[in-house]
This record gives sequence, C-alpha cells and structure tokens, in this order.
Amino acid sequence: MTIAFIFSLAILIMSVVVHEVSHGLAADAQGDPTARLAGRLTLNPIKHLDPIGSVLIPIICALLPGTFMIGWAKPVPFNPYNLRNQRWGEAIVAIAGPLSNIAIATIAGVVIRIAQTGSFFGLAFSLSLPAINFLSLIVITNIVLALFNLMPIPPLDGSKILFSLIPSRYPAFRVFFEKYSLVVLLLFIFVLWPIVFNVLPYIYFLFTGQPLHF
Repeated sequence: MTIAFIFSLAILIMSVVVHEVSHGLAADAQGDPTARLAGRLTLNPIKHLDPIGSVLIPIICALLPGTFMIGWAKPVPFNPYNLRNQRWGEAIVAIAGPLSNIAIATIAGVVIRIAQTGSFFGLAFSLSLPAINFLSLIVITNIVLALFNLMPIPPLDGSKILFSLIPSRYPAFRVFFEKYSLVVLLLFIFVLWPIVFNVLPYIYFLFTGQPLHF
C-alpha cells in the first residue's frame, strides 16, 4: 500500500470514529447512557473498527481506479426510548454525526485559507504542499461523509431526521421506507449519488477558497 493510501485510510477511520462518537455523546446528553456503558464514547479506533467497512472496503477502493474511498465504523448503540426528547431526540442524535464531519472540514478549511493569506494575526504562516494536500483530503473526506449520511435513506442519518419530521400518525411511511431501504439505497448509490457528487467541488471551494482538482 502507498503512503497516500495509509494517510487516506487514517483520515477516513478517524473521521468515521468522530462521527460515531458524536452520535453517542448526543444520546448521552439526552439521557441515554447506552454508548457510554458499552465503552464506545472513546476516540480509540479499536473500539469502533468494522472489519468490512473499516478495512476491507477501503482496501478494495484503493485497488480500484479513482481517488476516493468509502467506509464506515460500527454504529454506536443507543436506545431511543431513553431519550428525554421523544419528538426530536432521535433526529438530534442522527444529525450529530454529520455535524461533527462538517466541523472537522471547517477547521481544516480555515487552516488552508489562513495558509493562503500567508499570515495569522500578523505572524507569518505557511504550509508545505504535502501539508495542504493532507488538509484538503481531510476536508474532502468529511464533506463526503456528511453529504452521504445526510441522505434521507435508511439506515443513513438523514432518514432519522426525515422520520422525525413526518407526523407520528403516519407510521406506515417509516415501515414502508425501512422495508425497501436496501433497494432505495442501492438506487441512490448507483443513480443519484454521482449527481450529488458533482456538487462536491463547489462545497469544497466554500470551505477552502480553492478549486478542487480530482
């Protein structure tokens, strides 16, 4: 494996770990200690690695043509019935993951922008090209994770947000959507995701002020 792959895998793993821990922290803050009792409120990647999503799939992506890899960690467990806010609690837990990725992308993007100006509060500040590339990869990885997980398709985080917006008097909607979630998810990945992916350069520019070169 190349150095680039090792860096990409490390960024992906830590980004999905932060994503999952954020879910657990949001649930814990609302009264559900499930993740904490399971020892999952930790940034130790060993506690979160999924053999398929964290290792096998990224390796396969590295062997295929392209510049991006995908992957996931073991979902942090939580019990929605323990949440104090039964109306919006599940949505709050769900959105915490993508928001953590947006926060990471924002921090890395700000550093890139500062490096572009050459100074920080009057002090000279610059970064080497490899450092800029590393930060750019952090931005890209976390934007992709946030975008993908915000799609309103089970079991993605966006579906939990969608279900919270649907009035409880329509339970059949959730049952139907979850029943056929695999079909919908596959259709999204192969048909709609390439369209969504086309907005990535514009979002990347918003975060970094630089054009994205694939």
